[in-house]
Amino acid sequence: MSSLARAERARLTGLLSAAGPDGPTLCGGWLTRDLAAHLVVREGRPDAAAGIKVHALARWTRRVQDRAARRPYEQLVKSFRSGPPAFSPFNLPGVDEAANLLEYFVHAEDVRRAVPFEPEPVSAELAEALWRRVPMAARLGESRPAVSLRLARPDGREVTIRRGERPLVTVTGEPGELVLFLFGRGAKAAVTVQGEPEAVAELAEALPLPES
Repeated sequence: MSSLARAERARLTGLLSAAGPDGPTLCGGWLTRDLAAHLVVREGRPDAAAGIKVHALARWTRRVQDRAARRPYEQLVKSFRSGPPAFSPFNLPGVDEAANLLEYFVHAEDVRRAVPFEPEPVSAELAEALWRRVPMAARLGESRPAVSLRLARPDGREVTIRRGERPLVTVTGEPGELVLFLFGRGAKAAVTVQGEPEAVAELAEALPLPES
C-alpha cells in the first residue's frame, strides 16, 4: 500500500476503535459497526461490493453487509486493520493508491466529525494528494450538481468543472474540506460558497452546504 493510504487506514482504524460499535457517523444513518462492515465487505467480498455502486445489486450488498455487521466489532476492526485478503482486487498494483485514499480519508472524517470535533491539520503531502483528486471527486462524488463548479484553494489555485452552460458557483476551502464537500459532507466542511442565489440554491439541492 502507498504510505498515504496506509496512514489513512491506520487513522480510520484508530477512530473506529475509539468510537466503539455504536458510535455515530456522517454516513446516512450508519453506526460505526455498519461503516466497519462496509469497509470489510468492500475489500473482501467482490461479489457483494459491486452493489455499492450498482443499484441492481444493492439488495445483495445490504444483506452481506448486515450479516457482517453482526460479527464481533473488534473482529471487524481487526480485519480492516489487517488489509484486504490475498484474492482481493485491492491488492493489485496501483489500486490502493487510486481507490482507497479518498475512501479512507472521507470515512475517517465521517467518524471524527459525527461528534463535536476540533480542526485537525492535514500534512502538506496529504493535502497535495487530495488536491490532485478533487476533479475526480467532483465527477464521482456523492452527487453531481447541475451547476458548474469552481473549486478553489485559499492559496489561489483552482479547478473548474463545467456543466455545459450552467451557472458557476465557487467553493473555497483546503483540499480535504473540498473533498468532504463533494462527497456530501458539506454541512461539516470548512468551505465557503459563492455564486448567484439561484445557482447556490440549485447546488444545495444536490449537495449539503456548510452549516451557518
